[in-house]
Amino acid sequence: MADTDRHIVILGIGYTGLPLAVAQARLGRQVTGFDISAERVEAVNARRSPVDTVLDAELSEVAGNLRATLDPAALAEADVVVVCAPTPVKEDDQPDLAPLESAVATVRDHLKPGQLVIVESTTYPGTTDALLLPILEESGLVAGVDFDLAYSPERIDPGNAKFDLSNTPRLVGGLTERSRDRAAEFYRGVTLVHLTKGMREAEAAKILENTFRQVNIALVNEFAQLCHSMELDVWDTIRAAATKPYGFKVFWPGPGVGGHCIPADPLYLVHHATTLGLRFRMAETANDVNKGQPLWVADRVCKHLENSSIAVDGAKVLVLGVTYKPDIADTRETPAEPIIAQFRDRGAEVSFHDPYIDVFAGLQCVPDLAAALAGADLVVLLQPHREYSADVLAGAARLFDTTGAAATGAAVTSL
Repeated sequence: MADTDRHIVILGIGYTGLPLAVAQARLGRQVTGFDISAERVEAVNARRSPVDTVLDAELSEVAGNLRATLDPAALAEADVVVVCAPTPVKEDDQPDLAPLESAVATVRDHLKPGQLVIVESTTYPGTTDALLLPILEESGLVAGVDFDLAYSPERIDPGNAKFDLSNTPRLVGGLTERSRDRAAEFYRGVTLVHLTKGMREAEAAKILENTFRQVNIALVNEFAQLCHSMELDVWDTIRAAATKPYGFKVFWPGPGVGGHCIPADPLYLVHHATTLGLRFRMAETANDVNKGQPLWVADRVCKHLENSSIAVDGAKVLVLGVTYKPDIADTRETPAEPIIAQFRDRGAEVSFHDPYIDVFAGLQCVPDLAAALAGADLVVLLQPHREYSADVLAGAARLFDTTGAAATGAAVTSL
């Protein structure tokens, strides 16, 4: 990294931007986090982390090198600007690039010669050079000449205790060789770097990574449905297949996929393929399977109640774990939402418990887990949070386990 690249501005200080801000501040660089959320900015400046992937103590550790602001004028003081804007999908599964375009327009309004702009947001190949570059050049500056432009997709897995920013290699592609090398030096202080041929290859690689997960999760989710119809134990079957030391990678079924990446990212390439007159059928099918999984799970649960001579209408159903994955406080695109909606539509009296969430779907987290377990007609385990030990789950008279985490027994029904 050039000696002059000492002042960093990170646009967006959520799950993606804040860990990077802390990592760069640890290197002694002056880091400013710009965000449009006053609550988030206030929290960071008060050394209270707004995300569960960064500890309050970590913010205190870098207090001298990290501040947050609502003022976009801070962008003009940066040597390096990193854009960490969300890239969700709309209700019709089409890409919603408005937040990213808005963020880049903000950078444009404060762009100065010599700056390096890095985009981290996940998007389809060609977005950075065909859509975002022209926005930046509306400033009158020329990319690759007056300022540098690079793409390096975020690789964040909240709740993963083994891999984080420091030991997960970063992909870096640049508009020019200088842009690429400058961005690579920026990340090398934090982790290993893999250079790609260009920005489009880096964009495509990130979507391939998440499509790989989406497709394989869809495979085992649909396989779980087949196993149920054939009266096979899906968990035992997958464990058996996993003994093969080559040619097989373990994925587990569950209540459905969630989070900000897996349900959305493959759809960006599905969309882009249609603009080329093509179809990305594998991703389309995987999306359909995984979107249908929560409905299938809800139906399985309701049939289990009926087979236990308990009417769904009026049944007391306790849902355990409403986040989209274990041991995090993130409910984005969680399968718990459609599952609970299905229970309610069929007349069940639904309650929930989650050690990370106080309010969900208009419900308050039950204050006494033991009492809630004892009073439920059926307990549905959606996320195997650490708190849900075998001893805790033993308090349920009937347990429907969608995760494979609960011990088998007469009171337990598995997916």
